[in-house]
Amino acid sequence: MTTTVIERKWHTTAEVAQMLGYGLSKTKMLVITGEIRSVKDGRNRRILPRWVDEYIERRAREAEMEWSA
Repeated sequence: MTTTVIERKWHTTAEVAQMLGYGLSKTKMLVITGEIRSVKDGRNRRILPRWVDEYIERRAREAEMEWSA
């Protein structure tokens, strides 16, 4: 018998807040301002894992630029 593991295709705003170590209000503000991309699914927002990765990469690049200046 084979076990199939289903990976999450997207996350809620609360899950992303927990992943990033941010508060929910800060994460919601990042979504509202478009810093973290999201899609509206009914009454809720959903965030693809790659969009979280894009945000992290962008913040890391900004930090590296600040340090090298």
